[in-house]
Amino acid sequence: MITPTTTIPHLIAEGFHALSDPIRISVIELLLQRELCVCDLCDILEINQSKLSFHLKNLKEANLVNTRQEGRWIYYSLNLTQFQILEEYLANIRRNSVFSPPRSCCE
Repeated sequence: MITPTTTIPHLIAEGFHALSDPIRISVIELLLQRELCVCDLCDILEINQSKLSFHLKNLKEANLVNTRQEGRWIYYSLNLTQFQILEEYLANIRRNSVFSPPRSCCE
């Protein structure tokens, strides 16, 4: 969740942390194809709802997924804007990194 005191480095760290679990990666892979409700995700991933809810909460707090409620069901989709921020961060590292031989600290 973005708050006025949240910094860009904090958002980036939350995003990568949320992506550091195999179950959450599996959720992302499924949401690449289409929006899904919790019950569909539970069935496909073969995990119980409480375990999945924990992982979805992590993804939502990192702003990586959007939610939409329809009746009593909550549907999840990817927040591509947040993925673009993470992608740009990595691209920046690649563009701006200087490859030089290691130096001794005493040089």
